[in-house]
Amino acid sequence: MTAATGATVIATRGLTKTYGRVHAVDGIDLDVRPGDVYGFLGANGSGKTTTVRMLLGLVLPTRGEVHVLGQRMPRAGRRVLPRVGALIEGPAFYGHLSGRENLSLLDASGPGGVRRTRRSRVDTVLEQVGLAGVGRRPVRAYSLGMRQRLGLAGALLRRPELLVLDEPTNGLDPQGIAEMRALLLDLHRDGTTVFLSSHLLAEVEQMATRVGVLDRGRLVLQEQLSVLTAPTGATVVTTPQPERVTATLDGRVRAVDGQRVVVRGDDPAEVNARLVAAGVPVTGLALERPTLEEVVLAAAGTSTDRVEAP
Repeated sequence: MTAATGATVIATRGLTKTYGRVHAVDGIDLDVRPGDVYGFLGANGSGKTTTVRMLLGLVLPTRGEVHVLGQRMPRAGRRVLPRVGALIEGPAFYGHLSGRENLSLLDASGPGGVRRTRRSRVDTVLEQVGLAGVGRRPVRAYSLGMRQRLGLAGALLRRPELLVLDEPTNGLDPQGIAEMRALLLDLHRDGTTVFLSSHLLAEVEQMATRVGVLDRGRLVLQEQLSVLTAPTGATVVTTPQPERVTATLDGRVRAVDGQRVVVRGDDPAEVNARLVAAGVPVTGLALERPTLEEVVLAAAGTSTDRVEAP
């Protein structure tokens, strides 16, 4: 591993996991940097969860290396894991115990738990995830979404430097998803690096600073989201008279889709001035940018037909 590893939070080299002849993960090189909200994307079955489990030392790789917080995993697990919060494949709790009791047990059984601060930390994370009012209720009475919130509370107990989440919005209603997004962005602003494995492109697009796309075990794309969704050099005009836009800007119209007209040129003010001068009604004007859905489909092709878009 090069000296650059010290500037990364997660770094893998040639990470591979095979089951017989099946390559669940096939030689991937992840690069997660301090302060990232890293969206790890791919269809269900693309190898995301297997990768996450290898990052945390829960599954041993067939080949390759994993470094987390600058240290080799799983060899450095005792030193690294107390600094990492994780929620993988849905949380498991004792149904007859309350959420508060489950979190206390989780803290006591994990590495690095501090008894004298346990009560205050449990109170804090229950408040953070919106369960302060039901923390004493038995978990068997929790909905799926409430269990997911409790799982995130468990991941936050140690105030982690790195938060690793596998489908954290599973089971949440739209309001719960929005609240989860706000919480993760708050944590990110406070300095936590977030590694978010998901197949929900709309949610990741609202949070991620950097994305990696996994397709059938291979990492087919890894880049800053701002680069991937940068303006294309075209302007999108919305108008009830698209035929007049075509007539006015002859030769510059690249595509027409209903009232949406894509015009070559990255100066919306110039496009608008020409259309207004010609008496063409304009109801919307914006630079064209590819969506994350378009980027992922271009990178992974038809195998992402199981990836949920908005």
